[in-house]
Amino acid sequence: MTGRRGEPLLEVRGLCADYGAGPGAVHAVRDADLTLHRGEVLGLAGESGSGKSTFAYAITRLLRAPGIITAGDVRFHTASGQVADLLAANEAQLRVLRWSQISVVMQSAMNALNPVFTIGAQLTDVLEAHQPGMSKKAQRDRAAELLTMVGITADRLGSYPHELSGGMRQRVMIAMALALEPDVVIMDEPTTALDVVTQREILEELAELRDRLGFAILFITHDLSLLIEIADSIAVMYAGRLVERATAAALFRAPRHPYSLGLLSSFPSLHGPRQHLTGIPGSPPDLRDLPQGCVFHPRCPYVMDRCRTDSPPLADLSGNGPPRQAACWLHDGQQEPPAPLALPWPATGTAAVAAPMAAAGSAWTAAAQGTGPAAGPAGAGPAAGAGPAETAAAASHTAVVSHTEAGRPDETNHTDETDQADAAPSLRSTP
Repeated sequence: MTGRRGEPLLEVRGLCADYGAGPGAVHAVRDADLTLHRGEVLGLAGESGSGKSTFAYAITRLLRAPGIITAGDVRFHTASGQVADLLAANEAQLRVLRWSQISVVMQSAMNALNPVFTIGAQLTDVLEAHQPGMSKKAQRDRAAELLTMVGITADRLGSYPHELSGGMRQRVMIAMALALEPDVVIMDEPTTALDVVTQREILEELAELRDRLGFAILFITHDLSLLIEIADSIAVMYAGRLVERATAAALFRAPRHPYSLGLLSSFPSLHGPRQHLTGIPGSPPDLRDLPQGCVFHPRCPYVMDRCRTDSPPLADLSGNGPPRQAACWLHDGQQEPPAPLALPWPATGTAAVAAPMAAAGSAWTAAAQGTGPAAGPAGAGPAAGAGPAETAAAASHTAVVSHTEAGRPDETNHTDETDQADAAPSLRSTP
């Protein structure tokens, strides 16, 4: 691997991918822009059906019919220092890049192993295909090394897939993806079917391998809480569009898009007062017939008139802190955004962390009950004129009152949310 950590490695601009053609085409990915840097763990989050897997298969040219790439540009900075146009490359050029520089751990990967071949045969098959001059003994030794690297003893080379547990099969697929020491590893829901203990073990191994080998990871999952722990930065996808991109800490403490806020409010916190959780109301749109304007506006509690007619671009946001982007008219400078979407970065203290969760809960509840967006300046969300500190205090007070009225004791022993993230092994880049 060559190049410095932090340099652009994979650049995607204006990517569009459909399933089918004509009026009935499913617009799975629309105008996606994304950059993966060397050594970075970039999380791609969103509900099922939001286009995450299609995006991954499109940039690697693994999209099967009836999937077609209709527009865009994908540039990969190779180990030799050249820039490869992945969408214009022929099959021979792609074969050179795949596995050796870009590898993929497919969704449901632990079921992708061939049941009639041993683990050793399938690992050495990768080496034989891409390094034909390698001797049989060297292939066998490398296969044993790969298994050991992911925590499996070398005597399992003679085992068949059905003789391994689900976690072991997942590890074998990760070992296969790392066989040729690629620069980029794309992981599509690699831990979804695993129990939390096995999931934790695999993530710890990935963290160690990433630190040792220096590869970049595009980690695709619907579990935003998982990405907050392991990713350097997170991109949020909805209905085929990227709606927000920020560092993991910034997205968690101060989301800027209502959809990101809704995702964050959909999983419970381990610290602080108990709160009533409500999901995002409604369902994702039909990708064959997307709504006019912002695709999220039918489900958004902060919807404005402009949202129903104009589609917002993914734009850079001003302010202190790391660069970030969001596709939302609430941040166009024409009005004050709702307080839950305007928390300062960096946010300090438990109240600042809890504010988006509690405020989002009331917004989603109001929308689900059909009451529409709460009143506020320019039709924005609840208490849009209030400052972040006031909103945090009000949200915390509401949560405690509701908690006490439900017959449960008032929990006042608040612990900073960052303690949980700091205590867990992380894939994030070290400074």
